[in-house]
Amino acid sequence: MPEKLRMPTREGTLIDYTVEGNFLYADGGSQPRTRLPYAAVHVVADALADTTPVSPAAIDWEATLAFRRHIWRYGLGVAEAMDTAQRGMGLDWQACKELIRRSVAEAKAAGGRIVCGAQTDQLRPDSARSLEDVIAAYEEQCGFVEGEGGQVVLMASRELARIATGPDDYLKVYGRVLSQLERPALIHWLGEAFDPLLAGYWGSADLDRAMATCLEIIRAQPLKVDGVKLSLLDQRREIVMRSGLPNGVRMYTGDDFDYPTTIGGDGEYHSDALLGAFDVIAPAASAALAALDEGDKIRFERILEPTVPLSRHIFEAPTFYYKTGVVFVAYLNGHQDHFKMVGGLESGRSTVHLAETFMLADRAGLLRDPELAVDRMRAVLKLAGAD
Repeated sequence: MPEKLRMPTREGTLIDYTVEGNFLYADGGSQPRTRLPYAAVHVVADALADTTPVSPAAIDWEATLAFRRHIWRYGLGVAEAMDTAQRGMGLDWQACKELIRRSVAEAKAAGGRIVCGAQTDQLRPDSARSLEDVIAAYEEQCGFVEGEGGQVVLMASRELARIATGPDDYLKVYGRVLSQLERPALIHWLGEAFDPLLAGYWGSADLDRAMATCLEIIRAQPLKVDGVKLSLLDQRREIVMRSGLPNGVRMYTGDDFDYPTTIGGDGEYHSDALLGAFDVIAPAASAALAALDEGDKIRFERILEPTVPLSRHIFEAPTFYYKTGVVFVAYLNGHQDHFKMVGGLESGRSTVHLAETFMLADRAGLLRDPELAVDRMRAVLKLAGAD
């Protein structure tokens, strides 16, 4: 008999939801040939550590690394120590260093692809006094990533956004940092929706001018740039920007609202992927990319179509709390034994939001053990007084 759950709604009512309970995907997949996809992955907190919301991050290393092996098993790459891992929302630089060190070693053992975030968050907020302070912080983190054998994702800097006086300051900082790298980096343009402290990045609140500055940085040293990850949730701007990239520089979509369109492409240009959504939908992403490798774009779109409502829901405003939904799905799917997050961020979404997340994941065929997922959803509902 199908399972039923009593679910809360945004209207303040309770509804009976009948669980479909069909996991639609294989247990693994091959590395795609026609697209280069990365999942920006979360970290698993140590739920039994004696911490507070302002304590240094306590991480369950085995569960965290096991989840990375899960991503590699589906043929996807891992984007490590980025915003999905709560960078700037509970995960400090000391924890990042250990995370990068362990994950790069794990990637080598598993034969998996990995890129690692480098930024300036070892600086205390409001402490940078000059561009040289920002450059030195970037150099330290990039040096650590490359010293461990990782490839750098050059993330946005809150301190640079705070002290920069215009586009020239970004040209100076990025030009200096890129010139010293051993391997081409990915540049991450993280939009204000994901981090309000990055408003006006690249020296302008006008996104067309900001894009022009970012492109100028890339065109000045194209051999130092593997690609740009655009996280603006603005498909039109991504399509415009990717057509202006130098040959050999990739566009990695960060459009968690409509990745099938950006990855599928328009016949002339397409995007690769670096997505927090792929943490959640790895089995579907793997199957869809395999279909695209076979030239079956219709099947590619059909596989991803039911995952889009789930991703849009998880990434809805306020978008920077999307990490809560990502970890919740990992909990439902047995990738961790608890629904706790670094810094107590499990409280970032309501029980109503989590209930809808469950239903959308179920309809997308992404609950790999429906009985376990139902038991865990019931526990969450009971804790909230909704069961």
